[in-house]
Amino acid sequence: MLALPDFARRRIAGPPIERDGNVLDGQLQTLLRLLRLTKPMNEWPVAAARKLVDASSPILSPSPPALGSVRDVRLHAGGASLRARVYRPLGATDSIGALVYFHGGGWVVGSLDSYDAPCRVIAGETPCVVIAIDYRLAPEHPFPAAVDDAIAAFRAVVALAAELGVDPARIAVGGDSAGGCLAAVVARETRNDAIRPAFQLLVYPVTDATMSTASYRSCGEGFFLERATMAWFFSHYVPTGTRLEDPRLSPLHAVDHGGQPPAFLLTAGFDPLRDEGVAYAHALLAAGVAVEHRSYDSLIHGFFNMGGAVKAAREPLDDIVASLGAAIGAKRPV
Repeated sequence: MLALPDFARRRIAGPPIERDGNVLDGQLQTLLRLLRLTKPMNEWPVAAARKLVDASSPILSPSPPALGSVRDVRLHAGGASLRARVYRPLGATDSIGALVYFHGGGWVVGSLDSYDAPCRVIAGETPCVVIAIDYRLAPEHPFPAAVDDAIAAFRAVVALAAELGVDPARIAVGGDSAGGCLAAVVARETRNDAIRPAFQLLVYPVTDATMSTASYRSCGEGFFLERATMAWFFSHYVPTGTRLEDPRLSPLHAVDHGGQPPAFLLTAGFDPLRDEGVAYAHALLAAGVAVEHRSYDSLIHGFFNMGGAVKAAREPLDDIVASLGAAIGAKRPV
């Protein structure tokens, strides 16, 4: 149905939808019309929601390129033993740039499998080694378990750089949504490490757990990720009594944003997380951090996994590849 001509899709999806001056992409409007036939994620049991995400994510994902190798490994650091998936591009040298990637899913759903396709695209097209991290999920492992795992994973990759065949000076961190929050926290918490991240890729990141921005009100219902779903995620992830402004949960509320690596931050026009992403970009800039913020005004939350079926969702993936390539794709001058 997404491949139908525009006039046919409009018959199904209805007239164009506008919010805050942005017009929703026509293919996405059709997709959202179809999704109304299903039960929202926050009405599913956690185990069923995880199966749903793993089964549905590949449907819209881009076709991945051929790679040199893909293998699952264990990372041991900080008392943790984490499963990770290492994507190595064809013809990679022994010392190539790398991206440590944390998947989205509200710290509750999502897995290495549900993010396999976009990780393959980034590895093959940047090119760089992508190391996707299988961090612990809530409610079995509530905050700050995922944060602890993310920091430990980055430090483990640094320690194992030679074994992984990556250049320790060109290791970036990245993630989308909840994973973008984890990447932002890692970038800040490791500022004083001997080897810190060279770059941070933040795809519509969660940066403010208070859910108080204007985009939660204008885009909090009907656009795939909803306010009710975010509340469901937080109810599983955040223990009662936790301060929502804790910078490990809400990076936007950190007192000091300085000293962080350069960032590429992406937001979507029809996303309840839009405004907190924009605010975080401004906070980094105000602290002297080099930031490129790009807004994809016609898109919804989740576009990172939709580049295979939604034409407009392929552009941000291409932009991610270009930005990463510029940051870690070539050796820096000594």
